[in-house]
Amino acid sequence: MDARLNPFAVPAAAKVIKHINSAGKVVSGSTLPAATQELVKIRASQINGCGFCLDMHTKEAAHAGETQQRLNLVAAWREATVFTDAERAALELAEQGTRMADVPGAVTDEAWADAAKHYDEDQLAALVFLIGLINAYNRMNVMLRMPAGDYQVGQFA
Repeated sequence: MDARLNPFAVPAAAKVIKHINSAGKVVSGSTLPAATQELVKIRASQINGCGFCLDMHTKEAAHAGETQQRLNLVAAWREATVFTDAERAALELAEQGTRMADVPGAVTDEAWADAAKHYDEDQLAALVFLIGLINAYNRMNVMLRMPAGDYQVGQFA
């Protein structure tokens, strides 16, 4: 499959990507655990059907030491015993924040309170913006039909 458009070759698109990536660097440099960040990106990308982001973030997570077992079980995190309570809270917030149009009331007070038990305000802010950013990336990549499978670890570093 070929992409509908190469966003890196269109000056305006490349400029937007540069700014979104800058926001992403702020989040990635936060105290929100890196493993949690990758799990959230993977789960949102699964929900949104973004193969490009799944390819990238599963490879980056594996390279950073994430186990294959945990990567295999992200989609079934509720039934899996390999995630911490904090990771579960982040994954729940990611799911609710990604499926906002599907559920009246969107993110529940219960999901927020659970996340707040595990993360301080800086980490919660990073988590919220991470969920927003990965959803933006997912939507752009899906609309552009960005192909998956050829990502190399560190490719966009």
